[in-house]
Amino acid sequence: MTWTAQQVAALAPDAASLTAARKLHGRWNSAGWCATALWGLCKGSGAKPYQTIVDLSGPAYKCSCPSRKFPCKHALSLLLIWSDGMVSEAAAPADHAAEWLGARAQREAKTAAAQQKTPSAATAAQRRDRVTAGLADLDVWLCDQVRTGLAQADRSFGAFESVAARMVDAQVPGVASVLRQLPRNVVGREDWPAVLLREYARLHLLATAHRRLDDLEPALAASARTHIGYPVTAESVRSESAVRDHWMVLGLRITEEERVHTRKVWVRGRTSGRWALILDHSFGTPAFPADLPVPGSMVDADLHFYPGAAALRALWGERHDVPEPIPRPFATAPETPGAEPGGITDALTAHARALGTDPWLRSWPVLLSDVVPVVSGDAWSVVDHAGSALPLARLARQPWQLMSLSGGHPVAVVGEWTADGLVPVSAWAGGEMAAIDAEAIGGSRAQTDELASVALLGTARRGVDPAVLPEPVAEAAGRLSGDPAQILLEAAALQDVFARGAVLPGTGEPPEPAETDQRPILPAPAATRLVRLLSEASPFLTEWFEVAEPHDFRAPDAICTLLLDQAKSRTPLRESLLRLAGERGRWLAEHHAPWHTLARASPDDRSVWSHGRPAERRAWLAQLRAHDSCAARETLTGTWHSEPGPVRADLLAVLAEGLTLADEPLLESALDDSRAEVRRVAADLLARLPDSAFAARMTERASRWLTFDGKQLVADLPHRLEDSARRDGIADRTAHTAYRLDGAPHVTAEWLRRVIAATPMRHWDALLGAPGSAARVGMRADLLGPVTAGWADAALAQHDSRWAATLFEVLTGTPTLGADPDVRRQLFALLPLDRRVEYLRTLDSSWLAEIELLVQAVPRPWPVPLAQYLIRLLLDRAKLAAARPGAPGLSPASYRTLFRTAAVHFPIEATAAVEIAARRCGDPYWETCFNELAHDLIQRTTMLEELQ
Repeated sequence: MTWTAQQVAALAPDAASLTAARKLHGRWNSAGWCATALWGLCKGSGAKPYQTIVDLSGPAYKCSCPSRKFPCKHALSLLLIWSDGMVSEAAAPADHAAEWLGARAQREAKTAAAQQKTPSAATAAQRRDRVTAGLADLDVWLCDQVRTGLAQADRSFGAFESVAARMVDAQVPGVASVLRQLPRNVVGREDWPAVLLREYARLHLLATAHRRLDDLEPALAASARTHIGYPVTAESVRSESAVRDHWMVLGLRITEEERVHTRKVWVRGRTSGRWALILDHSFGTPAFPADLPVPGSMVDADLHFYPGAAALRALWGERHDVPEPIPRPFATAPETPGAEPGGITDALTAHARALGTDPWLRSWPVLLSDVVPVVSGDAWSVVDHAGSALPLARLARQPWQLMSLSGGHPVAVVGEWTADGLVPVSAWAGGEMAAIDAEAIGGSRAQTDELASVALLGTARRGVDPAVLPEPVAEAAGRLSGDPAQILLEAAALQDVFARGAVLPGTGEPPEPAETDQRPILPAPAATRLVRLLSEASPFLTEWFEVAEPHDFRAPDAICTLLLDQAKSRTPLRESLLRLAGERGRWLAEHHAPWHTLARASPDDRSVWSHGRPAERRAWLAQLRAHDSCAARETLTGTWHSEPGPVRADLLAVLAEGLTLADEPLLESALDDSRAEVRRVAADLLARLPDSAFAARMTERASRWLTFDGKQLVADLPHRLEDSARRDGIADRTAHTAYRLDGAPHVTAEWLRRVIAATPMRHWDALLGAPGSAARVGMRADLLGPVTAGWADAALAQHDSRWAATLFEVLTGTPTLGADPDVRRQLFALLPLDRRVEYLRTLDSSWLAEIELLVQAVPRPWPVPLAQYLIRLLLDRAKLAAARPGAPGLSPASYRTLFRTAAVHFPIEATAAVEIAARRCGDPYWETCFNELAHDLIQRTTMLEELQ
């Protein structure tokens, strides 16, 4: 039996450990497994390999590496290759593994046999006296609160802290914890009087139970002692009878409060249907025992339950087999005889029965086998196939991940049923478990309004009228007598237990389910990596999507909400993210208002064009343009004159994709638009059409403004522009021109640059000859800047590689022209690839800044010879830094941009050369940079392998 890669990943202490583990894929030897033992030797940086052992029955880990993480990257890597079937089964464990496993078994036997010293009778009696006195003081305080009225009471953190401190002194930690949580639980809640009264009533009931502890049934007395905070040793728990079953690990949640980390693990007996809660605490760091089976697995084992009327918390006992994946269905035995396994009625009945035996119970685990999450405004619920519904508690974050997993289809939900509603813990869909991040901050269930009103005013002003209570509660409350404050608290306790235990399912109707996406699902390792890349804003994201696109994967349902959130903020990757989210993402976007703008309608759905928002209409037009450029142009033409001014420029820019002369009439009409930004977009697009009337007009102007007398260009620039020139956008936004004449803006030079930029390059070929000859033509000094810049703009717009090569040479050799570095890089990018590589390989290490600029114009991945050449140049710098420590300009920090660019663009075949450079550079800082680059390349290698 082996685990899946997802189960192994769930054991990782952090993402970095899992990433490092995948890098060790090819470094194992002498690996094997036998029964519950897994072992191997991993080659490290030293001569001696690391010895790694995993006890699969725990799991537990042993490694000779110095890491303080558990499991370390070596244990994770060994588990990963084992899960991939790359570890051979052996007849017996290796000697070093057998030795550790034997010692571990002996330690566990000694621990189990050791008995903690039992407190003396005098010590126990002394503690009980302190608890009794403390709870008596608490009861007096509680009665005072409701007697004077909650409206006048001090509800500050300090007030509750002072009472909690008294409980700590009285050795009542369970009550102290409740009191400390009360202020944060009621702040911001409209129903705070009802919540506060409910908690006060429970505490009063607990204090009353403690006074009568010896008269209670043993199980109920044990529950009261647990809620109060009496200690229970693990040894005494393990002395209780064991309950054997195939225990399914259905949920896990780790929380932190005041540096105390708590791990809750919910397990359920597959045969008995019994629930158990494994609870662990760790101070400072979440370093929990490593004996937890992976969530989503099932293990044949014994559990020992803590004593109590509704026993839930338990400890692991003996395990009779190794964990294995949970088979479907999850619910094979109902908690209530005769009920449907995993049904809403079964869950509510089980909760009511548990609450009847333990009135202080705050929650009870539930498994709902086939339910659909439903949202209406801010109210959430889950609905089963019969239309029965359970409300969800109000959560800090709405559970859209749960909705994503469902997509309107039934899923299995594990959660806790509380006074505020259902708090989901995990959900199961498609055979995989997904943890649901849910923190309850309130509820939707109606509260005890009448009793809360009495408590708000105070029993000194108003008494309890039992007649307004439900009949069973009124009958019991009518028999209460004594202090009105105590009567109120006890009536509230009765009402709370009755209301929680008598909850009946509501009704609901599931939404129309999402359409089935028939595309292949993204492999789980690739999905895990994508989540990490998105959370880290990794520069590898673009390459990830480029490689994934041909496979046309769909994302796992569990991450669709993340993809939609990222699509809202990552504009360059938006369409790729939405394509990956697919039908499930489209369905979610239709149901959640903040995602509405991400919904992509079919090009056939013209309702978007007539009724959609501006962003939706632009996206729809762009999609139509990609499918049918003629239809997109005709659609825009048909509504052009009725379009609002602010959106016309955005819609017109869509024509840039697939621009042809057929678009000219619409663009020409846009030159007459009243808005400058619309005219500018139209002029820029027309300049990209050398055969357009716009280009002919610009050619005519260029012929009049610039003539060639055989030796130099002669300028005859106008002092004023005619109306037709202004219509063509020559005069738009010239106030901030870079050209100056006698200290003032040289507006006519800017006009000249714009005319040249929109003039077809064939005009200059005819006038001046080849680009090389044109570059040597003489002209006035004040013309050199605008003419050269205009030619560069025209070469870029018309993708003329001949002119681009010449202009790149001119701008590189004439720094006084002040060319924008981005323009030089764009011109360089128009050169044939082999010429670009050849040019870069002519530059030595003194030109690394120039290389850093231009190498970004080489598409990814860079050719291997170019990568090797850059490694040699960087290695030369590193060796120079080692020879001249502290010399300026030799720090690797000066080349951090080049290293970052190389991490994204280097071919993965260059990894070995980078690792060799790290060993040879001789400078520790450069070595670190080379090692980081090698690490990035290894990550890219793994990333590409995961997508195959």
